[in-house]
Amino acid sequence: MDQNKNLDVIIPLYRPDKKFDKLLIQLLKQTIKPKNIWLLNTEVLPDYATEVIKKRVDKLVSRTKIAGSESVDIHLISIEQSEFDHGGTRAYGASLSNSEYMVFMTQDAIPNNEYLLENLIEPFKMEEVAVTYGRQEAAQNAKLVEKYTRIFNYPSTDQIKSKEDLDRLGIKTYFCSNVCAAYRKSVYEDLGGFVARTMFNEDMIYAAGVIKAGYKVYYASKATVTHSHHYTWMQQLRRNFDLGVSQEEYQSIFKNISSEKEGTKLVKQTISYLMDQKEYIELIDFVLESGFKYLGYLLGKQHRLLPQPFKVWLSMNKSYWN
Repeated sequence: MDQNKNLDVIIPLYRPDKKFDKLLIQLLKQTIKPKNIWLLNTEVLPDYATEVIKKRVDKLVSRTKIAGSESVDIHLISIEQSEFDHGGTRAYGASLSNSEYMVFMTQDAIPNNEYLLENLIEPFKMEEVAVTYGRQEAAQNAKLVEKYTRIFNYPSTDQIKSKEDLDRLGIKTYFCSNVCAAYRKSVYEDLGGFVARTMFNEDMIYAAGVIKAGYKVYYASKATVTHSHHYTWMQQLRRNFDLGVSQEEYQSIFKNISSEKEGTKLVKQTISYLMDQKEYIELIDFVLESGFKYLGYLLGKQHRLLPQPFKVWLSMNKSYWN
């Protein structure tokens, strides 16, 4: 593998915690060094002002003294909170890059080893592959349900997806996650890139365009990151409200391909797994959590019938409604 591969890493930031520090260190340790790391910082509290984060990054880089890291240019760019959009912000980041490949990550996805970028880029040897995405593994202290969900969505074997898989895989054909994903820049530009405005799902919306254009999406199971959450029931409701909104607003992509079937499959398998493990308290928690998720999703699908203040209250991405 070419050790000087032409790639950039793009990461939106919002109040980054210590996970971001670990992510940055791991990126600088990669066998393939990125040419640029673009950090798009949403300005919020003074502690997370761009200048403060810049000093933090400079201190971190100088303290760790990683071989070859001096070849990586790290750029910090400010974004007003009112301007943030899951699609638009990443599209802006893509416009800053002139590299052959772009890797998008979230600030809380920590590479498990120094081969993440190498394993993400490897499938691009196949010219028909336009997007790759990596495997997410739950943190050791994550709930059992979170660990099982990650295994369900991110198995241990590679997968290549095309339009021929739509009947077999359904909505999973379009599945892709910007928690850790790489894009061939030439195809990205040809297809118009990420949508400029979306509540959620900018990665799947783009992946659907890739599939429909005759390209392929590659799941690279050896490109692994640690990434998991511990959402409350209300946070799950809000997150899935946003999911429902995005699917309703992009009906041309999601209308004739149901995501509920896949969700039902996950719920049934998780319940069976928890019963086998005799984790009855976590089972009760999971059933209630699933109810909140489904309610949020249904409300999102019907958001046009809801009053504006209620939509703002329900949403995780409140600035979307401004």
